[in-house]
Amino acid sequence: MVKKRLAYEMEKGITVNFSVLPEGCISNIISLTSPRDACRLSAVSSVFRSAVDSDSVWERFLPSDYQEILSRSVSPIAFSSKKDLYFYLTDHPIIIDGGNKSFALEKSSGSKCYMIAAKELSIVWGDTPRYWRWISLPDSRFPVVAELLNVCWLEVHGKMDTRMLSPRTTYAAYIVLKFEEVRRGLDVNPAEVSVRFVGGGGGAVDEGIRNVYLDPEGNISNQTWTARDRLQELFHNLRQFMLTPSVVRPSVSLSRQNGLFPRERGDGWMEIEMGEFFNDWGEDGEVEMSLMEIKGGNWKSGLIIQGIELRPKQSSRMWQSC
Repeated sequence: MVKKRLAYEMEKGITVNFSVLPEGCISNIISLTSPRDACRLSAVSSVFRSAVDSDSVWERFLPSDYQEILSRSVSPIAFSSKKDLYFYLTDHPIIIDGGNKSFALEKSSGSKCYMIAAKELSIVWGDTPRYWRWISLPDSRFPVVAELLNVCWLEVHGKMDTRMLSPRTTYAAYIVLKFEEVRRGLDVNPAEVSVRFVGGGGGAVDEGIRNVYLDPEGNISNQTWTARDRLQELFHNLRQFMLTPSVVRPSVSLSRQNGLFPRERGDGWMEIEMGEFFNDWGEDGEVEMSLMEIKGGNWKSGLIIQGIELRPKQSSRMWQSC
């Protein structure tokens, strides 16, 4: 009610004399807004600036279970104020749960963001050195990532308990990956991605299966083929031509706009959206994300998976901290 009243008075041009209010009262009012609004209000006056910097404001913007989450961090987190902690978590994902997940906050809303490490995912043949290898990369936030050596059956699943996520929030899931210069078979057939609830009440979820292309450039110019590779692919393509309709690939430019091809993330990795879902009150059990390419039967290599990230669908970091 207070927030609506203030918004009405400001909209009508009615002068509101906040200087007569105690700073604690102003802080309480600001805590009912959002982190973005709080930073805008801090520019109004020195009184507002002081109120915005109050721990009571940023305590409200932090998740209610932030202390429990920090206790699961693999490294101690030092901060001088709740505001300092908030913005640290928006810009520096922390590694939790023994290195199997990362946690961060979406800057404008304070909603929770998680990435599930590849080691925590269910990867078919992932523990077979002939098919997958676990390696360390300097630009990965996790100790190890999964490198695809050679498989004809590509299947990856990840799960997250919806109680760990922010309530009343629409999330999108993204598989975070990169491609080696020498790769093959990834652009022969589209992969399938999906998001669905497993158990619980079953809220709104994008349960449709969509096709994506594990091809960062939309062509095969960077692929290296041996004579054996060419024979295998020739046999596979002839069989596919006889048994199934040909796959019609959309144009690269149109598909990138629709999220069907990998997109650059800005951290040296790429991502593909797997689907979205609405997390009501965390009562929908687990949400499962899947990536599969098992229909073609062709051999694939040259893919590196860091993990699966869940973050608010319309997240935005394009504003300055206060």
